Amino acid sequence: MDNLKEALQYIAGLGVDAEKTEILDINGKTYANKNLTRYDKMPKADRIKASTLTSMVDYIYQCNKEFPGSIIIHIASPTKVYLMSALDKEREREILFEVNAEISEFRFDQWYDQEHMMIDLQANFQKNEDLELVLKAVGNIVKKNGETYSDDGCSQVATMSTGIATKADVIVPNPVELIPYRTFQEVGQPASKFVFRIGDKEVPAFKIVEAEGGIWKNEAISNIKAFLMENLSNMETEIRSNITVIG
Repeated sequence: MDNLKEALQYIAGLGVDAEKTEILDINGKTYANKNLTRYDKMPKADRIKASTLTSMVDYIYQCNKEFPGSIIIHIASPTKVYLMSALDKEREREILFEVNAEISEFRFDQWYDQEHMMIDLQANFQKNEDLELVLKAVGNIVKKNGETYSDDGCSQVATMSTGIATKADVIVPNPVELIPYRTFQEVGQPASKFVFRIGDKEVPAFKIVEAEGGIWKNEAISNIKAFLMENLSNMETEIRSNITVIG
């Protein structure tokens, strides 16, 4: 019995030792052998999420008494904007409001059939002259029996229906300047150059490829910043002076 009692006490001691937290100093840096939970830290507020810049402006006007001092509006991308606090004593920021834009779902650099291309072009792009040219080409291209499209890498020649029973070869426009919905609806949508392609397939197929390497993003961020600056300009000076817009 004494041996059993000693064995149980030994096992219990192992459990106590396992619960102990060891603090180690390695190369001048302090480490612990367990993940520690801190209980004296002030919890952060749950961020509010919305999809329009106007909603953020309304929140700033109506709820600025909630702000913990200086506030930063960070335009992280053409589709995402944060309203956050300045650094606190823990060197951390609190995100109070987050806005995510609802944008075009057009699939760039992917093939579309004729019907879906017509629908998605009209649903996801602002109207301009080049869009009308692309719509006309897509809507009137017909299959060429056993022939291929003429293609020199920059422009293509395709057979287009010109009437009830007549057809003619046409130059497909390239590059084209289009205006897809890619940022918040309250600001101007940047125009960009795109390459419009017709696939040499059994049935007409089309795709649009971005050709500017994302330059439009800088313009979109600039438009967002201008919108926010203008809409916050009428706030009380005391509040406005504590808001910094970066982007």
